[in-house]
Amino acid sequence: MNKVNWGSIRGLFVTGTDTGVGKTMVTAAITAALRAEGLNAGVWKPVQSGALLGSGVTDAERLLQSTGIHERPEAVAPFTFEAPLTPMLAAKRAGVTLTLKDLIAAGEPLAKRFEALLIEGAGGVAVPLTDDALVADLIAELHVPALIVARSSLGTINHTLLTASLLRHHRIPIVGIILNDGDLTGLHDDPSRDTNAELIERYSGLKVLGRFPHVQTDANSETLIHTIRKTIQLAPIRQALQFNL
Repeated sequence: MNKVNWGSIRGLFVTGTDTGVGKTMVTAAITAALRAEGLNAGVWKPVQSGALLGSGVTDAERLLQSTGIHERPEAVAPFTFEAPLTPMLAAKRAGVTLTLKDLIAAGEPLAKRFEALLIEGAGGVAVPLTDDALVADLIAELHVPALIVARSSLGTINHTLLTASLLRHHRIPIVGIILNDGDLTGLHDDPSRDTNAELIERYSGLKVLGRFPHVQTDANSETLIHTIRKTIQLAPIRQALQFNL
C-alpha cells in the first residue's frame, strides 16, 4: 500500500494557546462550513487524553457529532487515553510509548479518504507528545499550516505571541488566529477583549480572522455553520486548504 505524501495533503492543523481554549468547537465549525460548501473535509485528532471513547465527551466524539461526519471515533482518534495528563504521560500510564512515526501513520487512512483534513491538536504547541517531540514537531512533520485558537480574554496576547513564536521557530506557516469567547464567565467585565485582536495583529504580524462567540457544546452543525460564517473570515482557511502552504 502506497504511503501518504503529507507534503501534498490538503490539511490544516488547529492548535491552541492552551488546553480548553475551544479548539474542538472551532474545528467542528470550520469543518461543517467547508462540508456545506461541497468539500469532503474530514477531522483527525491524532491523540487525546482525559476520557475514553464511548464516554461521549472526548474531542473526537464531539467533532463527529457536531459535523455530522459518518466515521468511526477510533479512526478519528487512533490514540485515546483515560488519564487527564499530557499525551506522553497519559500514554505511558496506559503502557504505550508514543512515537511521531506511529501517530502520523495512524492518520494516513483518513488522509486517503477525505479531500482535506482538519487536524485538532492536544493543548498547545509545546505539549509533549512523545519522549522527544512536542505538538509543534508533529505539525512540522505533517507539512501543513497551522491555525491558532486563543482565548479572547485577558492574558491572550502573551499566550498567542508565544505560540506564534514557537510555530515560526519550527518554520510552520500560520494561516491566522481565531479568538474564542468560550465560557462567558467574566467576559462582560473584561475590557481587554475589545483591544486584544488589534494588539495581537500589531505585535505578531498575523491576521486575527475573527472572534468566535460562545456556543453550547452540543450545538448542531447548522448552528455552527451559521455562527462561523457570521463571525470568522473563512477565505484564508479555504485558500490554505486549496494551496497547501
